[in-house]
Amino acid sequence: MRQKPEDHFSRRRRRPRRLGAVALLLLVASALAVAWRVAAGRVVMTAEGVRAGAESDGLLLTLVNPDHPVPEDWRVETVEVEGQYVDRRAAGDLKAMLAAARAEGLEPLICSGYRTQEKQTQLFDNKLRRCMAQGLSAEDAAVEAALWVARPGTSEHQLGLAVDIVSRENRNLDDSQADTPAQQWLMAHCWEYGFIFRYPKDKTDVTKIGYEPWHYRYVGRAAAKEIASLGVCLEEYLAEMCSDFRE
Repeated sequence: MRQKPEDHFSRRRRRPRRLGAVALLLLVASALAVAWRVAAGRVVMTAEGVRAGAESDGLLLTLVNPDHPVPEDWRVETVEVEGQYVDRRAAGDLKAMLAAARAEGLEPLICSGYRTQEKQTQLFDNKLRRCMAQGLSAEDAAVEAALWVARPGTSEHQLGLAVDIVSRENRNLDDSQADTPAQQWLMAHCWEYGFIFRYPKDKTDVTKIGYEPWHYRYVGRAAAKEIASLGVCLEEYLAEMCSDFRE
């Protein structure tokens, strides 16, 4: 396993169709072949995850956020893409997405990919110190830091399925990134390549992560297309899929 990640820079909503009886039987059969990961209230496999399993190993919808840490048995096989490392399952579509953007005259640049626990700890501690230097108490600083830098063990970057992409002419990780042509193209087209814009401004109360117009998460093309069409974030999508499966 290659692990050498580096950061260069600090519609209307509709319900998915319910499964028919035959599809449900196929779903159950598929579930027997794919490990269900439901432990301590952590759901990392959904009905849609199994249905989309044909395009992956079935784990691309693994949920990682402040309430759902990286599974202890998660394994990453990383490959290098333009100086950063990502899970091999995301690499081909990532390259295709960047190439398509550049064909439009844009200049996207990957500034962060896979992170080890140690790297995430370093980033979080740095943000924590900066918050405390602004006069916040240790408790308030920890809350503020976690809004912008995930606590170690709860970052999607540790899955190898998330990338931060900036515009070459603007490498600032702030709201101005959303105004760049490269970022606007990525937000509009990332789903075509299996990625979702992970932390929209209007979903902060659900994701528990601040607005990040540079962070993209790989979920596979089928799921990304449906998430984009529904206009939901990953948490809402998985909750709705689980609800439909239980019904």
